Formats: sequence, C-alpha cells, structure tokens
Amino acid sequence: VQLQASGGGSVQIGGSLRLSCSTSGVILSVFSGPAMAWYRQAPGKEREFVASFTESGATKYADFVKGRFTISRDNVKRRLYLQMDGLKPEDTAIYYCRNTISNAWGQGTQVTVSS
Repeated sequence: VQLQASGGGSVQIGGSLRLSCSTSGVILSVFSGPAMAWYRQAPGKEREFVASFTESGATKYADFVKGRFTISRDNVKRRLYLQMDGLKPEDTAIYYCRNTISNAWGQGTQVTVSS
C-alpha cells in the first residue's frame, strides 16, 4: 500500500487549498469504507486526526475544522481529497493521508498559513 499526499502550499489567512492523496494497493472495499483519513502534525505537536468517513459513508471531522474542511473521495481513481477553506495560522502543519486498517501513512504535504 502506497499513499502520497500533495497540494499543500503557502496561503494567507482565510485562503483555501485542496489536498489530494493518491493511493495504490488499496482495494475498493477498503478505500470506500471508513479506513481512509486525513491527519496533520503541527510543529512541536503530536499528529492529530482531521477527517474521515464513517461506516455509513458520512463524513467525520475534528472539531477544529468543522465547517471549514471537506473530505471527499473518488472511488474510481482511488483518490482522497481534503478541501480546506477559511484557513487559519493554527492550521499550519504537515498533512498526511492514512489507511487506518493497514496503518499505512503517506508522505505528507506542508500547509503554511500566514498573514
């Protein structure tokens, strides 16, 4: 299983970014279920959960991104996305996609939010 996050960059406060996670070796039943998730790690902090899906296909978010971030996926392309709007300086972190079943982590992508 290989995961690769991309789409990060530097934006101003209130800006938007769309992260993408390409996958290989993840079967559809796993990819389309609740296993795929986004996490992030800010400087000096532990890695934390950002967003994922539930068993029923609904979305689930950490409180600090609710209403600002949207997780989505393309089951045909096996791609996971994270639309980030209303970015704040505290969103500055390396963002990772993760397959929680295999515990595979992709190479992260840096997001920097500044004034």
